[in-house]
Amino acid sequence: MIAAAVIAIDQIVKEWTTSTIAHGEPLKLFGGLIYVIYARNSGAAFSMLEDHTWIFPIIAIGVVGWLIWMIKGTVSVAWAVALGLVLGGAAGNLTDRIFRAPAPFHGHVVDMFSFLDDHAGHFPVFNIADSALTVGVVLAVLLEFTGRRRDGTRVSKEQEATPTAKEEHA
Repeated sequence: MIAAAVIAIDQIVKEWTTSTIAHGEPLKLFGGLIYVIYARNSGAAFSMLEDHTWIFPIIAIGVVGWLIWMIKGTVSVAWAVALGLVLGGAAGNLTDRIFRAPAPFHGHVVDMFSFLDDHAGHFPVFNIADSALTVGVVLAVLLEFTGRRRDGTRVSKEQEATPTAKEEHA
């Protein structure tokens, strides 16, 4: 559910940005804290590897498959939210890579949010999928550090410090 919502919102905002902002002036929000601009990114985060667009959909397909497998065994609501956000973000950008210009599996991701500048001078431009992916990863890291497992159990500090019978005989 969460992944589907992220994908839908991401694609709707990208289509609106492409049809409206791409042909007009940037939109200033919150007194200039955020600008909605039109940018296309052929690379990964921070425009890395711009000349290797073909590799990103391949990696994303693997990540999406792995996340679907992970979610199937998840009982914890918090983990389901975290994994759903990451899955939605990865799938949202994968959709651009597969279906947007210049060619299938070489598509450029549409980005639109810029902090403090209408030309992305202070911070990399990002989109809804990037935001969901980032929030999901941060939540997953927090869940790991607090000992919460996908099966709904919680590992205490004492349990982490005590070796299991399997580890003692290894």
